[in-house]
Amino acid sequence: MKTNVISLLVAGTIACASQQANAFSQETHKRIVIDAVNYMQQNPSSTEYAKLSAWASQLNLSVAQLANLLGQAAYDVDDFEDTFFCGAITGSCVQAPIWGAAESIVKYTSYWHFQNHTQGPDQHGNDFGGYNYQKLTVWGDIDNLAATWLKGDYLDDGRGGETGWFGSDSSKYNSYGITEANYRIDGHSHYNMYDDFEEMPFQPIDHLGQYWYQKFIESKNPQILGFVFHTTDLLQPHHTWVTSALNHSGWESWVKDYYDKEQLNDFSKVTQALEYYSALDANQQDIRPILTQGGALSYSQGGIVLNSKDHYDRVNTGQVVIPHAIAMVVHLLNHAVVQL
Repeated sequence: MKTNVISLLVAGTIACASQQANAFSQETHKRIVIDAVNYMQQNPSSTEYAKLSAWASQLNLSVAQLANLLGQAAYDVDDFEDTFFCGAITGSCVQAPIWGAAESIVKYTSYWHFQNHTQGPDQHGNDFGGYNYQKLTVWGDIDNLAATWLKGDYLDDGRGGETGWFGSDSSKYNSYGITEANYRIDGHSHYNMYDDFEEMPFQPIDHLGQYWYQKFIESKNPQILGFVFHTTDLLQPHHTWVTSALNHSGWESWVKDYYDKEQLNDFSKVTQALEYYSALDANQQDIRPILTQGGALSYSQGGIVLNSKDHYDRVNTGQVVIPHAIAMVVHLLNHAVVQL
């Protein structure tokens, strides 16, 4: 397949420019992916770098250009316009709260970016669920603000029948019939799960990754593969302890600011981190086991950065979770390029 840099809209999902984020910062997501490609380039004998390089050539790209494309796609996932909540009374459907930018809740799509390691199986039958305000074991002001602001608000179901008072409804996007359905993998849902925000059991981020990985297998499109790499949110402890508060935004800004200053991407630590993961079987296409391994690692580290702003506490955590995020992407890239 020969093509130039590809930009596409998939399943009605639109990415648009934003400088805010509510996971690892978008810049950090991009750096993690680029560092994973650089690591493979520096370690061709222990990775599938030769296949990655050959793929770049088929795409008429340099390896550096391919890394940038993949990283940009990982960045873009925070900007998806695929999740709208509608007012319980007004029926007005929006993709973000008006106060969101100030509190790092820029788009509601971010609620699909969690994997709850503090709870057991969820209502969908997943081993680990996603964000669910009713099931949080740690939470703070932003979680409470969202649940209060959105109390009774419902997930946009297109023309599915849910409305505000007197039948009012300004549906913008069938988030239940498209987004939730896409991420409903090997599980079950019914719409009543999503008619009150404060009780919504969002699908976990490993399902987001699996959905886009399967789309990559079908299309061999590098941008779609880049979407998969947003799952490095699983190495962000707030996303496995599950809270929008408790120093969430401050920690992510710190990681961006000190990524290079504290050498959080130390490749010697990436080499060690690679050993933590069980390599994916080339004949299997379910990548969720390795994603969950990453989530378990961040959960084991997470209490510190949820409760401390101390620089050296953050250094100690960052020097574990960032190398593991890079290592997880290396494993995913190794698996992806042998599927081509």
